[in-house]
Amino acid sequence: MGLKGNKRFGGGGGRGQPPAKRQAAGKDGPSEETDDGIVVAQISKNKRVAVRNWNGKVMVDMREFYEKDGKSLPTRKGISLSMDQWKILRDNIEAIDEAIKENT
Repeated sequence: MGLKGNKRFGGGGGRGQPPAKRQAAGKDGPSEETDDGIVVAQISKNKRVAVRNWNGKVMVDMREFYEKDGKSLPTRKGISLSMDQWKILRDNIEAIDEAIKENT
């Protein structure tokens, strides 16, 4: 059974953890800094890759955003990779590209 208030985005559910930051990244393109991190790539209008520090760990965050009241806010649609996971993905980019070529 889950703990009440333990939301994926939004906070520590009363366990002494501060709520997650929800400041949106701007629309000025790559390498923009926000309180959450650095937007490295704007993949499309609503998809971004950012590098941020979360709970003392550097994460590569690939996420979809939505507009509300003129602000860009993160959705649950996305993934945050630890540095170990990022290195595995990075080291396998050529194999991924090859698989894409074989399937197109």
